[in-house]
Amino acid sequence: MSADPLIQSLTAALDARPDDLPLRLHLAALLLDAGRAGEAIAQVGQALARDPGNGQAQALMQRALGGSVPPPPTPPPADPRPPAQRPAPAGPGGAAATSDHDPLAAYEQELADVVPPRFARAGDEPEPVAGHSDRAYDVETSGIRLADVGGMSAVKERLELAFLGPLRNPELRRMYGKSLRGGLMLYGPPGCGKTFLARAVAGEMGAKFISLSIVDVLDMWMGNSERNLHELFQAARRNAPCVLFLDEVDALGHKRSQVGSSSMRTLGNQLLAELDGMEGSNEGVFVLAATNTPWDVDPALRRPGRLDRVVLVLPPDAEARRSILEYHLRERPIAGIDLRKIVAATEDYSGADLAHLCETAAEFAMADSVRTGEVRMIEHRDLERAVKEVRPSTKPWMATARNVAMFANEGGVYDDLVAYLKRRRML
Repeated sequence: MSADPLIQSLTAALDARPDDLPLRLHLAALLLDAGRAGEAIAQVGQALARDPGNGQAQALMQRALGGSVPPPPTPPPADPRPPAQRPAPAGPGGAAATSDHDPLAAYEQELADVVPPRFARAGDEPEPVAGHSDRAYDVETSGIRLADVGGMSAVKERLELAFLGPLRNPELRRMYGKSLRGGLMLYGPPGCGKTFLARAVAGEMGAKFISLSIVDVLDMWMGNSERNLHELFQAARRNAPCVLFLDEVDALGHKRSQVGSSSMRTLGNQLLAELDGMEGSNEGVFVLAATNTPWDVDPALRRPGRLDRVVLVLPPDAEARRSILEYHLRERPIAGIDLRKIVAATEDYSGADLAHLCETAAEFAMADSVRTGEVRMIEHRDLERAVKEVRPSTKPWMATARNVAMFANEGGVYDDLVAYLKRRRML
Protein backbone atom coordinates (compact mmCIF):
# COMPACT_ATOMS: atom_id res chain seq x y z
CA MET A 1 0.00 0.00 0.00
CA SER A 2 2.90 2.42 0.79
CA ALA A 3 6.61 2.47 0.31
CA ASP A 4 7.12 3.85 3.81
CA PRO A 5 8.41 0.93 5.93
CA LEU A 6 6.63 2.13 9.09
CA ILE A 7 3.27 2.45 7.31
CA GLN A 8 3.82 -0.97 5.75
CA SER A 9 4.54 -2.51 9.14
CA LEU A 10 1.50 -0.89 10.75
CA THR A 11 -0.73 -2.04 7.88
CA ALA A 12 0.48 -5.61 8.29
CA ALA A 13 -0.11 -5.44 12.03
CA LEU A 14 -3.60 -4.03 11.48
CA ASP A 15 -4.46 -6.90 9.14
CA ALA A 16 -3.75 -9.24 12.04
CA ARG A 17 -5.66 -7.09 14.58
CA PRO A 18 -8.47 -5.29 12.68
CA ASP A 19 -10.29 -4.27 15.92
CA ASP A 20 -7.28 -2.42 17.38
CA LEU A 21 -8.63 1.16 17.17
CA PRO A 22 -5.55 2.97 18.57
CA LEU A 23 -3.37 1.24 16.02
CA ARG A 24 -5.79 2.08 13.19
CA LEU A 25 -5.99 5.73 14.23
CA HIS A 26 -2.17 5.94 14.53
CA LEU A 27 -1.89 4.58 10.99
CA ALA A 28 -4.48 7.11 9.78
CA ALA A 29 -2.47 9.98 11.32
CA LEU A 30 0.70 8.77 9.61
CA LEU A 31 -1.15 8.53 6.28
CA LEU A 32 -2.36 12.09 6.69
CA ASP A 33 1.19 13.26 7.45
CA ALA A 34 2.33 11.46 4.30
CA GLY A 35 -0.29 13.27 2.21
CA ARG A 36 -2.40 10.17 1.59
CA ALA A 37 -5.76 11.63 2.62
CA GLY A 38 -7.87 9.10 0.71
CA GLU A 39 -6.26 6.14 2.48
CA ALA A 40 -6.51 7.94 5.82
CA ILE A 41 -10.23 8.58 5.32
CA ALA A 42 -10.82 4.89 4.66
CA GLN A 43 -9.02 3.94 7.90
CA VAL A 44 -10.88 6.57 9.95
CA GLY A 45 -14.17 5.43 8.44
CA GLN A 46 -13.47 1.89 9.62
CA ALA A 47 -12.72 3.22 13.09
CA LEU A 48 -15.93 5.27 13.20
CA ALA A 49 -17.93 2.23 12.09
CA ARG A 50 -16.67 0.43 15.19
CA ASP A 51 -16.84 3.40 17.61
CA PRO A 52 -19.04 6.24 16.25
CA GLY A 53 -18.42 8.46 19.28
CA ASN A 54 -14.60 8.29 19.20
CA GLY A 55 -13.39 11.91 19.48
CA GLN A 56 -9.93 11.20 18.04
CA ALA A 57 -11.45 9.56 14.99
CA GLN A 58 -13.82 12.50 14.44
CA ALA A 59 -10.93 14.95 14.73
CA LEU A 60 -8.90 12.97 12.19
CA MET A 61 -11.88 12.89 9.83
CA GLN A 62 -12.25 16.68 10.08
CA ARG A 63 -8.52 17.06 9.41
CA ALA A 64 -8.70 14.72 6.42
CA LEU A 65 -11.59 16.73 5.01
CA GLY A 66 -9.54 19.93 5.31
CA GLY A 67 -11.37 21.41 8.29
CA SER A 68 -10.95 21.63 12.00
CA VAL A 69 -12.90 20.21 14.88
CA PRO A 70 -15.96 22.44 15.39
CA PRO A 71 -16.39 24.01 18.83
CA PRO A 72 -19.27 22.73 20.92
CA PRO A 73 -22.52 24.52 19.97
CA THR A 74 -23.72 27.36 22.17
CA PRO A 75 -26.94 26.31 23.88
CA PRO A 76 -29.97 28.39 22.82
CA PRO A 77 -31.56 30.73 25.33
CA ALA A 78 -34.20 29.18 27.52
CA ASP A 79 -37.74 29.38 26.16
CA PRO A 80 -40.01 31.01 28.77
CA ARG A 81 -43.12 29.35 27.36
CA PRO A 82 -44.55 26.15 28.91
CA PRO A 83 -43.25 22.91 27.34
CA ALA A 84 -46.63 22.11 25.73
CA GLN A 85 -46.56 25.42 23.81
CA ARG A 86 -42.97 25.18 22.57
CA PRO A 87 -42.52 24.33 18.87
CA ALA A 88 -40.70 21.17 17.87
CA PRO A 89 -36.98 21.77 17.23
CA ALA A 90 -36.21 22.27 13.56
CA GLY A 91 -34.01 19.76 11.83
CA PRO A 92 -32.18 20.04 8.48
CA GLY A 93 -34.17 21.90 5.85
CA GLY A 94 -36.50 23.37 8.45
CA ALA A 95 -38.21 20.04 9.27
CA ALA A 96 -38.87 19.10 12.87
CA ALA A 97 -36.02 16.98 14.19
CA THR A 98 -37.01 13.52 15.33
CA SER A 99 -33.69 12.60 16.96
CA ASP A 100 -30.48 14.19 18.23
CA HIS A 101 -28.09 15.47 15.57
CA ASP A 102 -25.73 12.71 14.46
CA PRO A 103 -22.23 14.16 13.79
CA LEU A 104 -21.48 11.21 11.50
CA ALA A 105 -24.45 11.72 9.17
CA ALA A 106 -22.69 14.40 7.14
CA TYR A 107 -19.54 12.29 6.95
CA GLU A 108 -21.46 9.28 5.65
CA GLN A 109 -23.24 11.33 3.01
CA GLU A 110 -20.06 12.99 1.76
CA LEU A 111 -17.96 9.82 1.83
CA ALA A 112 -20.56 7.36 0.58
CA ASP A 113 -18.31 6.29 -2.30
CA VAL A 114 -15.32 5.65 -0.01
CA VAL A 115 -16.62 4.45 3.35
CA PRO A 116 -19.47 1.91 3.58
CA PRO A 117 -22.49 2.95 5.69
CA ARG A 118 -22.57 1.95 9.33
CA PHE A 119 -26.03 0.38 9.04
CA ALA A 120 -27.52 -1.35 5.99
CA ARG A 121 -31.24 -1.79 5.32
CA ALA A 122 -32.42 -5.40 5.06
CA GLY A 123 -33.56 -6.42 1.60
CA ASP A 124 -37.11 -7.18 2.76
CA GLU A 125 -37.48 -4.11 4.99
CA PRO A 126 -40.05 -1.65 3.64
CA GLU A 127 -39.09 1.94 3.04
CA PRO A 128 -40.29 4.31 5.76
CA VAL A 129 -43.55 6.00 4.85
CA ALA A 130 -44.83 9.11 6.56
CA GLY A 131 -48.33 8.64 7.93
CA HIS A 132 -50.65 5.73 7.19
CA SER A 133 -50.55 4.28 3.69
CA ASP A 134 -53.68 2.92 2.06
CA ARG A 135 -53.97 -0.85 1.97
CA ALA A 136 -54.05 -2.56 -1.41
CA TYR A 137 -56.36 -5.50 -2.05
CA ASP A 138 -56.02 -8.21 -4.67
CA VAL A 139 -58.55 -7.77 -7.45
CA GLU A 140 -58.40 -10.98 -9.48
CA THR A 141 -59.72 -12.13 -12.83
CA SER A 142 -60.99 -15.70 -12.51
CA GLY A 143 -60.41 -18.16 -15.32
CA ILE A 144 -62.71 -20.83 -13.81
CA ARG A 145 -66.15 -21.50 -15.26
CA LEU A 146 -69.18 -23.34 -13.88
CA ALA A 147 -68.46 -26.12 -16.37
CA ASP A 148 -65.28 -26.78 -14.38
CA VAL A 149 -67.39 -27.53 -11.29
CA GLY A 150 -68.40 -31.17 -11.16
CA GLY A 151 -72.04 -31.92 -10.29
CA MET A 152 -73.93 -29.39 -8.09
CA SER A 153 -76.73 -29.00 -10.65
CA ALA A 154 -79.18 -27.57 -8.06
CA VAL A 155 -76.62 -24.98 -6.90
CA LYS A 156 -75.82 -23.98 -10.48
CA GLU A 157 -79.52 -23.52 -11.24
CA ARG A 158 -79.92 -21.25 -8.20
CA LEU A 159 -76.93 -19.16 -9.26
CA GLU A 160 -78.32 -18.89 -12.78
CA LEU A 161 -81.58 -17.45 -11.44
CA ALA A 162 -79.94 -15.08 -8.98
CA PHE A 163 -76.98 -13.69 -10.89
CA LEU A 164 -76.09 -15.13 -14.27
CA GLY A 165 -79.46 -14.96 -16.06
CA PRO A 166 -80.12 -11.25 -15.33
CA LEU A 167 -76.56 -10.37 -16.35
CA ARG A 168 -76.85 -12.13 -19.73
CA ASN A 169 -80.25 -10.59 -20.53
CA PRO A 170 -80.06 -6.83 -19.89
CA GLU A 171 -83.30 -6.02 -21.75
CA LEU A 172 -85.33 -8.55 -19.77
CA ARG A 173 -83.61 -7.38 -16.60
CA ARG A 174 -84.73 -3.80 -17.21
CA MET A 175 -88.24 -4.89 -18.15
CA TYR A 176 -88.68 -6.90 -14.97
CA GLY A 177 -86.88 -4.33 -12.83
CA LYS A 178 -84.21 -6.82 -11.71
CA SER A 179 -81.31 -5.05 -10.02
CA LEU A 180 -77.71 -5.98 -10.74
CA ARG A 181 -76.92 -6.36 -7.09
CA GLY A 182 -77.61 -8.96 -4.48
CA GLY A 183 -76.20 -11.39 -2.01
CA LEU A 184 -76.17 -15.13 -1.58
CA MET A 185 -74.83 -17.28 1.23
CA LEU A 186 -73.34 -20.71 0.53
CA TYR A 187 -73.25 -23.11 3.43
CA GLY A 188 -72.35 -26.73 3.94
CA PRO A 189 -69.62 -29.04 5.25
CA PRO A 190 -66.02 -27.84 4.96
CA GLY A 191 -64.05 -28.81 1.87
CA CYS A 192 -67.05 -29.11 -0.47
CA GLY A 193 -66.04 -26.38 -2.94
CA LYS A 194 -67.73 -23.19 -1.75
CA THR A 195 -64.70 -21.01 -2.55
CA PHE A 196 -64.13 -22.75 -5.87
CA LEU A 197 -67.78 -22.20 -6.75
CA ALA A 198 -67.52 -18.48 -5.97
CA ARG A 199 -64.52 -18.15 -8.30
CA ALA A 200 -66.45 -20.02 -10.98
CA VAL A 201 -69.34 -17.56 -10.68
CA ALA A 202 -66.93 -14.64 -11.16
CA GLY A 203 -65.41 -16.33 -14.20
CA GLU A 204 -68.81 -17.12 -15.69
CA MET A 205 -69.90 -13.49 -15.30
CA GLY A 206 -66.63 -12.10 -16.63
CA ALA A 207 -66.46 -10.11 -13.39
CA LYS A 208 -63.59 -9.23 -11.10
CA PHE A 209 -63.12 -11.28 -7.94
CA ILE A 210 -62.16 -10.04 -4.46
CA SER A 211 -61.86 -12.45 -1.55
CA LEU A 212 -62.37 -11.06 1.94
CA SER A 213 -61.64 -12.87 5.20
CA ILE A 214 -61.45 -11.84 8.82
CA VAL A 215 -57.66 -11.33 8.66
CA ASP A 216 -58.12 -8.71 5.91
CA VAL A 217 -60.34 -6.65 8.17
CA LEU A 218 -59.32 -6.90 11.81
CA ASP A 219 -56.94 -4.27 13.15
CA MET A 220 -55.73 -3.59 16.68
CA TRP A 221 -56.52 0.15 16.48
CA MET A 222 -60.03 1.37 17.19
CA GLY A 223 -61.95 2.21 14.03
CA ASN A 224 -59.41 0.71 11.62
CA SER A 225 -61.32 -2.57 11.22
CA GLU A 226 -64.44 -0.72 10.08
CA ARG A 227 -62.36 1.40 7.72
CA ASN A 228 -60.68 -1.71 6.24
CA LEU A 229 -64.09 -3.28 5.61
CA HIS A 230 -65.31 -0.09 3.94
CA GLU A 231 -62.20 0.04 1.72
CA LEU A 232 -62.79 -3.54 0.57
CA PHE A 233 -66.35 -2.74 -0.45
CA GLN A 234 -65.15 0.46 -2.14
CA ALA A 235 -62.61 -1.59 -4.13
CA ALA A 236 -65.45 -3.88 -5.27
CA ARG A 237 -67.60 -0.87 -6.28
CA ARG A 238 -64.76 0.65 -8.29
CA ASN A 239 -64.23 -2.66 -10.13
CA ALA A 240 -67.91 -3.46 -10.82
CA PRO A 241 -69.11 -5.85 -12.06
CA CYS A 242 -67.35 -7.62 -9.25
CA VAL A 243 -67.93 -10.68 -7.08
CA LEU A 244 -67.03 -9.92 -3.46
CA PHE A 245 -66.52 -13.19 -1.63
CA LEU A 246 -66.92 -13.12 2.15
CA ASP A 247 -65.13 -16.23 3.37
CA GLU A 248 -66.15 -17.56 6.82
CA VAL A 249 -68.83 -14.88 7.10
CA ASP A 250 -69.79 -16.19 10.54
CA ALA A 251 -66.53 -14.70 11.87
CA LEU A 252 -67.40 -11.24 10.53
CA GLY A 253 -71.15 -11.37 11.12
CA HIS A 254 -71.56 -13.55 14.20
CA LYS A 255 -74.82 -13.25 16.12
CA ARG A 256 -74.53 -9.94 17.91
CA SER A 257 -76.47 -11.28 20.88
CA GLN A 258 -73.63 -13.76 21.47
CA VAL A 259 -70.72 -11.35 20.87
CA GLY A 260 -69.16 -9.98 24.05
CA SER A 261 -66.77 -7.57 22.30
CA SER A 262 -68.16 -4.12 21.52
CA SER A 263 -65.63 -3.72 18.68
CA MET A 264 -66.90 -6.90 16.99
CA ARG A 265 -70.51 -5.72 17.34
CA THR A 266 -69.51 -2.43 15.71
CA LEU A 267 -67.80 -4.33 12.90
CA GLY A 268 -70.98 -6.37 12.37
CA ASN A 269 -72.99 -3.15 12.13
CA GLN A 270 -70.54 -1.81 9.55
CA LEU A 271 -70.98 -4.98 7.47
CA LEU A 272 -74.76 -4.50 7.52
CA ALA A 273 -74.37 -0.89 6.40
CA GLU A 274 -72.08 -1.88 3.52
CA LEU A 275 -74.49 -4.59 2.34
CA ASP A 276 -77.32 -2.03 2.38
CA GLY A 277 -75.25 0.31 0.19
CA MET A 278 -75.42 3.12 2.73
CA GLU A 279 -71.75 3.93 2.12
CA GLY A 280 -72.03 3.77 -1.69
CA SER A 281 -73.99 2.18 -4.50
CA ASN A 282 -73.68 -1.60 -4.68
CA GLU A 283 -74.96 -1.79 -8.26
CA GLY A 284 -72.85 -4.40 -10.04
CA VAL A 285 -71.44 -5.79 -6.78
CA PHE A 286 -72.43 -9.41 -6.20
CA VAL A 287 -71.81 -10.53 -2.63
CA LEU A 288 -71.21 -14.25 -2.16
CA ALA A 289 -70.66 -15.44 1.39
CA ALA A 290 -69.56 -18.85 2.60
CA THR A 291 -69.81 -20.46 6.02
CA ASN A 292 -69.73 -23.89 7.60
CA THR A 293 -71.99 -22.75 10.45
CA PRO A 294 -74.89 -20.67 9.12
CA TRP A 295 -76.69 -21.03 12.45
CA ASP A 296 -74.02 -18.76 13.97
CA VAL A 297 -74.60 -15.96 11.43
CA ASP A 298 -76.55 -12.92 12.64
CA PRO A 299 -80.15 -13.18 11.33
CA ALA A 300 -79.93 -9.52 10.24
CA LEU A 301 -77.46 -10.55 7.54
CA ARG A 302 -80.10 -12.80 5.95
CA ARG A 303 -82.69 -10.03 5.74
CA PRO A 304 -84.07 -9.36 2.20
CA GLY A 305 -81.70 -7.09 0.32
CA ARG A 306 -78.60 -8.48 2.04
CA LEU A 307 -77.64 -12.17 2.00
CA ASP A 308 -81.25 -13.07 1.36
CA ARG A 309 -80.65 -16.25 -0.65
CA VAL A 310 -79.21 -19.28 1.13
CA VAL A 311 -77.85 -22.22 -0.87
CA LEU A 312 -76.77 -25.56 0.56
CA VAL A 313 -73.51 -26.93 -0.91
CA LEU A 314 -73.50 -30.65 -0.18
CA PRO A 315 -70.75 -33.26 -0.43
CA PRO A 316 -70.22 -34.20 -4.08
CA ASP A 317 -72.61 -36.72 -5.59
CA ALA A 318 -71.42 -39.76 -7.58
CA GLU A 319 -70.98 -37.79 -10.81
CA ALA A 320 -69.04 -35.05 -9.05
CA ARG A 321 -66.87 -37.55 -7.14
CA ARG A 322 -65.91 -39.23 -10.40
CA SER A 323 -64.97 -35.87 -11.94
CA ILE A 324 -62.92 -34.90 -8.88
CA LEU A 325 -61.05 -38.22 -8.81
CA GLU A 326 -60.30 -38.01 -12.53
CA TYR A 327 -59.03 -34.45 -12.06
CA HIS A 328 -56.61 -35.38 -9.27
CA LEU A 329 -55.37 -38.53 -11.05
CA ARG A 330 -54.99 -37.01 -14.51
CA GLU A 331 -51.26 -36.23 -14.25
CA ARG A 332 -50.29 -39.23 -12.12
CA PRO A 333 -49.15 -42.63 -13.46
CA ILE A 334 -52.18 -44.91 -12.97
CA ALA A 335 -53.11 -48.39 -14.17
CA GLY A 336 -56.07 -50.74 -13.66
CA ILE A 337 -58.18 -48.41 -11.49
CA ASP A 338 -61.90 -49.14 -11.27
CA LEU A 339 -63.31 -45.68 -10.60
CA ARG A 340 -66.84 -47.01 -10.23
CA LYS A 341 -65.86 -48.94 -7.08
CA ILE A 342 -63.91 -46.03 -5.62
CA VAL A 343 -66.83 -43.66 -6.26
CA ALA A 344 -69.21 -46.05 -4.52
CA ALA A 345 -66.88 -46.31 -1.50
CA THR A 346 -66.57 -42.54 -0.99
CA GLU A 347 -70.18 -41.45 -0.57
CA ASP A 348 -69.69 -38.96 2.30
CA TYR A 349 -66.31 -37.64 1.17
CA SER A 350 -65.85 -33.93 0.48
CA GLY A 351 -63.85 -32.64 -2.45
CA ALA A 352 -60.90 -32.01 -0.14
CA ASP A 353 -61.18 -35.57 1.19
CA LEU A 354 -61.03 -36.96 -2.34
CA ALA A 355 -57.93 -34.89 -3.14
CA HIS A 356 -56.30 -36.24 0.02
CA LEU A 357 -57.34 -39.77 -0.96
CA CYS A 358 -55.49 -39.51 -4.30
CA GLU A 359 -52.45 -38.01 -2.56
CA THR A 360 -52.38 -40.88 -0.06
CA ALA A 361 -52.65 -43.51 -2.81
CA ALA A 362 -49.73 -41.86 -4.62
CA GLU A 363 -47.69 -41.98 -1.40
CA PHE A 364 -48.33 -45.72 -1.06
CA ALA A 365 -47.19 -46.42 -4.63
CA MET A 366 -44.12 -44.21 -4.29
CA ALA A 367 -43.10 -45.80 -0.97
CA ASP A 368 -43.40 -49.25 -2.57
CA SER A 369 -41.25 -48.10 -5.49
CA VAL A 370 -38.57 -46.79 -3.13
CA ARG A 371 -38.59 -49.99 -1.10
CA THR A 372 -38.32 -52.39 -4.07
CA GLY A 373 -36.21 -50.21 -6.33
CA GLU A 374 -38.71 -50.68 -9.18
CA VAL A 375 -41.01 -47.86 -10.25
CA ARG A 376 -44.63 -48.94 -10.52
CA MET A 377 -47.95 -47.30 -11.36
CA ILE A 378 -50.65 -46.23 -8.90
CA GLU A 379 -53.01 -49.20 -8.85
CA HIS A 380 -56.51 -49.91 -7.62
CA ARG A 381 -55.15 -51.54 -4.45
CA ASP A 382 -53.47 -48.25 -3.49
CA LEU A 383 -56.78 -46.40 -3.69
CA GLU A 384 -58.59 -49.13 -1.74
CA ARG A 385 -55.94 -48.92 0.97
CA ALA A 386 -56.27 -45.13 1.00
CA VAL A 387 -60.07 -45.42 1.44
CA LYS A 388 -59.47 -47.43 4.63
CA GLU A 389 -57.08 -44.80 5.97
CA VAL A 390 -58.74 -41.52 4.88
CA ARG A 391 -62.10 -41.13 6.55
CA PRO A 392 -64.78 -38.62 5.45
CA SER A 393 -64.57 -35.30 7.28
CA THR A 394 -68.23 -34.35 6.74
CA LYS A 395 -69.78 -36.69 9.33
CA PRO A 396 -69.21 -34.46 12.39
CA TRP A 397 -70.76 -31.56 10.50
CA MET A 398 -73.76 -33.71 9.56
CA ALA A 399 -74.31 -34.63 13.20
CA THR A 400 -74.47 -30.95 14.18
CA ALA A 401 -76.61 -30.08 11.16
CA ARG A 402 -79.08 -32.81 12.11
CA ASN A 403 -79.70 -31.15 15.48
CA VAL A 404 -80.16 -27.77 13.82
CA ALA A 405 -82.58 -29.18 11.26
CA MET A 406 -84.64 -30.82 14.00
CA PHE A 407 -84.78 -28.00 16.53
CA ALA A 408 -83.71 -24.69 14.95
CA ASN A 409 -85.21 -24.50 11.46
CA GLU A 410 -86.72 -21.06 11.96
CA GLY A 411 -88.88 -19.99 9.03
CA GLY A 412 -87.80 -22.94 6.90
CA VAL A 413 -84.28 -21.58 6.29
CA TYR A 414 -82.84 -25.10 6.36
CA ASP A 415 -85.57 -26.91 4.42
CA ASP A 416 -83.02 -28.04 1.82
CA LEU A 417 -80.90 -29.52 4.59
CA VAL A 418 -83.92 -31.30 6.08
CA ALA A 419 -84.81 -32.79 2.69
CA TYR A 420 -81.24 -34.02 2.19
CA LEU A 421 -81.06 -35.62 5.63
CA LYS A 422 -84.37 -37.33 5.04
CA ARG A 423 -83.17 -38.74 1.72
CA ARG A 424 -80.12 -40.08 3.55
CA ARG A 425 -82.40 -41.45 6.32
CA MET A 426 -80.50 -39.44 8.87
CA LEU A 427 -83.61 -37.63 10.11
